[in-house]
Amino acid sequence: MNRKSKGFVFVMALLALAIGAALAGAQAQSGTTQQAPAQAATEAPKPKVSEEVFKNIQVLKGVPEEQWQATMQYMATSLGVECNFCHVGNAREKDDKKQKQVARKMIEMTRMLNKDVPEVEGHVTCYSCHRGAQEPVFTPPVADENFAPPARGPAVAEGAAPAAPTAPQVTVDQIIEKYVQALGGAEAIQKITSRVSKGALEMGGGRQSPIEIYAKAPDKRISVMRQPNGRESLTAYDGKMGWLGGTGQPVREMNTAETAAARFDADLHFAAHVKKSLVQLRVVRPEKIGDREMNVVIGRMKGQPPMRLYFDKETGLMMRVVRFVETALGRLPTQIDYADYRDADGVKVPFRWTIARPNGRFTIQLEAVQQNVRIDDARFAAPPAPAPTEQKPPTP
Repeated sequence: MNRKSKGFVFVMALLALAIGAALAGAQAQSGTTQQAPAQAATEAPKPKVSEEVFKNIQVLKGVPEEQWQATMQYMATSLGVECNFCHVGNAREKDDKKQKQVARKMIEMTRMLNKDVPEVEGHVTCYSCHRGAQEPVFTPPVADENFAPPARGPAVAEGAAPAAPTAPQVTVDQIIEKYVQALGGAEAIQKITSRVSKGALEMGGGRQSPIEIYAKAPDKRISVMRQPNGRESLTAYDGKMGWLGGTGQPVREMNTAETAAARFDADLHFAAHVKKSLVQLRVVRPEKIGDREMNVVIGRMKGQPPMRLYFDKETGLMMRVVRFVETALGRLPTQIDYADYRDADGVKVPFRWTIARPNGRFTIQLEAVQQNVRIDDARFAAPPAPAPTEQKPPTP
């Protein structure tokens, strides 16, 4: 597969996490099959771990199968490489390459540090040293012409207590209330029962593909992207289950992390549900996006890592969300930037979203938004699996 093709496949995977939404950028070693309706009534099988699915697993034993792809992507992104840097073609269980053997030792080293040094627990990863390069940096850089010595705070007398950190100037309730009012108010938000958005997905290099996104309150959503070859790529959340599919492709049920992201994106009334959707909400130090000051709120969906929400101090609008996927080695971030807010039936809607991960980004630019239109629930349902092709015996 050439780089252009790989880039297009990666964009398809990004759509899974961010539009409807589950992201997956590395090549999978195995797929996830949709659970048949007859099995749903029975007790769910125990999730499989890496050594039950893949061959020759030595140091990553016990990693849930659904985390495996993200874990491989984490290593590849941290070193700026692709799968074949460590693996031998389709025989990924082989140990022929030295890089794979070194990788095992590096994983053991980071685990030891995180276990034995409480001060760094959970903070030492592949990326800590590699920073996107195959070889880690061993020496600090020399000062260049723009060097400025770090600012030093006021001296503290020996034995004196350090100054207490400044408390946030605003509360979570104040930030969320301003956000709701900036969008048009709680009443106007609740009046929106459905939304049909049409526009283009921009993949860089001047490439674009038409995209349509259908959402229905309280929590159904499907995105339909039409590829240059005429095929459709589908990402959906039907209110209970997230799924991925497309023309000529079997349906794949989303894993736990993908489903959580899809559920978040599918909430048509999220602004009014922030305090129900997220727990452990707290205000942290303000940050800037460009030259705009942001109030930053941290919260988490049940069973997921904390996410960061950025609200413009002046307008109150939410400008960015940063969420994470857990892997066996660290967290992979997804950043979604919202822009070009426009009024649609009394409610402001972002007409531009930019979705970025460590190894890729794309933008969705909407052209038209219709609200409170009729959308049948069947649109969000996963299509049935194709019937097996009957094998006819050869004609004598």
